[in-house]
Amino acid sequence: MAVLWLQFVASAVLILLAAHFLASSADTVADRTGLGRSFIGVVMLATATSLPELATGISSIAWLDAPDLAIGDAFGSNLFNLMIIGLADLYWQNGPVLNAVTRTSVMVGALGAGLIGLATLAIFIYSETDLTDDWYLSPFTILLMLGFVAAMYLIYRHSQQTQDAPGVDEPEEQAKPDVRRQSLSRALTIYAISAAVVVASAVWLADVGEQIAETMHWAESFVGTQFLAISTSLPEIGTSFAALRLNAPDLAITNVLGSNVFNMGIVLFFDDIAFTDGAVWSAVSTVHIISGMIALLMTMVVIVGIMTRPRKRVGNLWTPEGALLVGGYGGASALLFLLA
Repeated sequence: MAVLWLQFVASAVLILLAAHFLASSADTVADRTGLGRSFIGVVMLATATSLPELATGISSIAWLDAPDLAIGDAFGSNLFNLMIIGLADLYWQNGPVLNAVTRTSVMVGALGAGLIGLATLAIFIYSETDLTDDWYLSPFTILLMLGFVAAMYLIYRHSQQTQDAPGVDEPEEQAKPDVRRQSLSRALTIYAISAAVVVASAVWLADVGEQIAETMHWAESFVGTQFLAISTSLPEIGTSFAALRLNAPDLAITNVLGSNVFNMGIVLFFDDIAFTDGAVWSAVSTVHIISGMIALLMTMVVIVGIMTRPRKRVGNLWTPEGALLVGGYGGASALLFLLA
């Protein structure tokens, strides 16, 4: 057991180190290309930090025959990612963090909520009917992928429109530290190397998570939703807080919300492809429906927090949104442990 925990710590350290370089290189790409931190946060940063969920999901199904571990990881990562926003609210020293992001984050959050709702509906439908159980690829899976593609297009268009004609109520661009900036080619190279380290560590984590589940006699749905999801969300933690240190709250928040879009649109798509015994939705626990519903509620908290700004902190500590996000994750964890 000690060896398993040492492997977990080693892979976590590798992921956190790579996350720092991911954030700094993505910020440089946003600066050099002029695409904006919101769009880069969703496309480059969220994609890279969600690669652990992708690699873990595929390996959990293809190598370990553990679809609950894979789906639980994706849904649990959504919950943990939203909790990160609550922690970011505590960490950010310039007032409530949701006051400092553009309305592009609202669109990213809304699109993520739509995909989470669709994936949750898929699990519910397949728990009630076996009409398309033997299909290699579920119609819901195809809809999730199409929804992801549409989301990327809409986010890009909205981000460009916001840059061209920013609203009067949008926060001003945060001042960047006075440091020597990397070249674009160097930033892209660092990004690629860091992403590769993240993927390799994620494959390692999937095997460790399965062994811990067996050793501790925990249900795979709980290990996937909580333990493994926390592990594979370490890049989101590292990159989001690194982005905040770079005075780039938009990069941090869109990274987290964009990761949820990626989890539902891409990760679940490839999970279903990797599962060769029909639709993956028919082989997983209905406990994931609870994860999906709580993630929807937490996403709504974020959207309302951005739309109703300026917000104020209670006791100079947290906003109500931050407290709800952290409390929501804690409540979900307890509930899922009891039901798993």
